[in-house]
Amino acid sequence: MNKNLLPTRRALLVAAAGLSVAFAVTACGGGDPLAGDSATAGGGSDAAVVVGSANFPESATVAEIYAGALNAAGVTASTKLNIGAREVYIKAVEDGSVDIVPDYSGNLLGYLDSKTTAKTAEEVLAGLPAAMPDGLSVLDAAKAEDKDAMVVTAETAAKYNLKSIEDMAKVCSELTFGAPPEFKTRSYGLPGLKANYDCVPKKFTPVSDGGGPLTVKALLNNEIQVADIFTTSPAIPANKLVVLTDPKNNWLAQQVLPVVKTDKVNDAATKALNNVSSMLTTEDLIKLNEQVSGAEKMDPAAAAAGWLKDKGITK
Repeated sequence: MNKNLLPTRRALLVAAAGLSVAFAVTACGGGDPLAGDSATAGGGSDAAVVVGSANFPESATVAEIYAGALNAAGVTASTKLNIGAREVYIKAVEDGSVDIVPDYSGNLLGYLDSKTTAKTAEEVLAGLPAAMPDGLSVLDAAKAEDKDAMVVTAETAAKYNLKSIEDMAKVCSELTFGAPPEFKTRSYGLPGLKANYDCVPKKFTPVSDGGGPLTVKALLNNEIQVADIFTTSPAIPANKLVVLTDPKNNWLAQQVLPVVKTDKVNDAATKALNNVSSMLTTEDLIKLNEQVSGAEKMDPAAAAAGWLKDKGITK
């Protein structure tokens, strides 16, 4: 793989041979992440909790940060990483397979309430508590934000004079989109682009690496012309990709926050997680992604440990 193709969200451990736009990629890690013991453990409290993550590196890194902060606060915490997409990990919290998982405020609200009219960060956070399933809660949101974005190469932007999704909509029928499979049905995906911008692509290609190296490679090879890549991805500056603006707010504010099994998270755990949220910034996410998904290929647990130490949460 070209060293400039920096992976982002999901940590795939396989390379695609040919990448002929038939992307059938599985989440990273072997076996069922909901089965067996976790990778991280600590001691200090009888109220042990399990922290899960979605199957992409940023989520795994934030989950490790949560677990490390909990252990530092005397709450026994372990991790079960790379569970899957939101449809999977929310159910895992509901059924008790995990007790805590990092999520993103706007997409979470859209998933729970497809008819939400919330747009601003404040509206999204205000709407979440009532939308949560029984037995689940959200804790404080961080300032850190990571949003989906429609991304094109500099060449495609120049060819079609693209600066915004509104510009893209004028030529949408000529373009092939690449995005995770769930983009086809989620409210902010193809349905949202149709409703907000009257944009229906020529073709939709599901790519199951969450804006990672397969998506970037397909974009650079012009196998797709538009990709769903997340705004904290180091692949964007590394490859001089163009993020199209979203003037109609198809994507809601996306602050990082913990989703928790309410009766499993005690006061000490709540305080520790809220403390993480008070410190975590978008710049932190970008740096962590560069460490984990960039040239360093750092393990999420190691990157999380460095962040916790830098913030004074651990020694």
